[in-house]
Amino acid sequence: MKNHLSKLIRPEVMEFKPYSPGLSIDEIRQKYKLDNVIKMASNENPLGTSPVVQEVIQKNASLAFRYPAAGNPDLCKAIGQYLNIDHQRIVCGNGSDEIIDLLIRVTAVPGRDNIVAFKPCFSIYKLQSRLCGVEFRQHALNNDFTFDWEGLYSLIDENTRIVFLTNPDNPSGHAVPSTELGRIAEKLPDSCILIIDEAYIDFASPVEEYSSLAPAIKSENIVVLRTFSKMFALAGMRLGYGIMPHFLADYLKRIRLPFSVNILAEKAGIAALNDQTFMNTTFELIANERQLLSIELEKIGCQVYPSQANFIMFKPPSNAWDIFEKLLSQGIIIRPLKSYGLPDHLRVSIGTVKENKTLIKSLKAILDEK
Repeated sequence: MKNHLSKLIRPEVMEFKPYSPGLSIDEIRQKYKLDNVIKMASNENPLGTSPVVQEVIQKNASLAFRYPAAGNPDLCKAIGQYLNIDHQRIVCGNGSDEIIDLLIRVTAVPGRDNIVAFKPCFSIYKLQSRLCGVEFRQHALNNDFTFDWEGLYSLIDENTRIVFLTNPDNPSGHAVPSTELGRIAEKLPDSCILIIDEAYIDFASPVEEYSSLAPAIKSENIVVLRTFSKMFALAGMRLGYGIMPHFLADYLKRIRLPFSVNILAEKAGIAALNDQTFMNTTFELIANERQLLSIELEKIGCQVYPSQANFIMFKPPSNAWDIFEKLLSQGIIIRPLKSYGLPDHLRVSIGTVKENKTLIKSLKAILDEK
């Protein structure tokens, strides 16, 4: 770029490193010339999109030329009814990523304020903080990937505006009871909010023990984030939401880009909330296969970490990156955790019964070669 043109770009943008998503099926199919590829890297629902939701999308496809209603009131009301909360506390977005970005923009002043989280964590917290010119502070998790609360507190000061927590956590799957998180919120400065990302809460059991929805409703400094990408199998529709105090919801609604949630995503989201059969089937599959897959991974010498999510983090007995690449060549995509600062670990999304068996068979063969 010519020097005079580079002056047009903000320093935060010049230094920005974009989000790195998991590899796609098409990429691996073309690279290795494979007919069949199994993707177990992005924590997607292994059952695919609900047939009920597919039918609703097809039925409403002719409405794609229309703008959705501003603020997606029907979707907010449906979420409110599903969770039994006031729908005016809900802000919907183009994935929960949009809500994360809005919360940072609304609360944190560039060059003055800071945001705190554990390390490792979901990279969007850090990326959007830095893009907004806000200092991002991190404290390492304990060696067993539990939360070091005292270490986290040591980073918080009068200029801390947000503390991010993911529960169940990513990439470990570790979860803590909501009562514990409620106590954390009570200790924060008055000008700080606790954002609890519950992207994987639907896979925790019992969900009532781990979800912070109840304390959030009683508090003025807790925000709960949720997504339609995991349990509801709508990752490609980009749909998420935040549950927050009324005053905060009002400010987010003021500054959000208009129509960020498209009309088909809204219709799909409402349909997904009403498809209890699909949710039950998904939960049962994930719970059963998570347990079985953990056992099988341990049998072949992997260190497996307890998970309340729809994925498992494990440490293989030999080089993690080599295993990742060999699985790729066989058409199995899992997630290496080098970008999380965990080069010796891997994360695998829970797949179908067949996919999980295929993974274990291939992984065992790779380890037997060592």
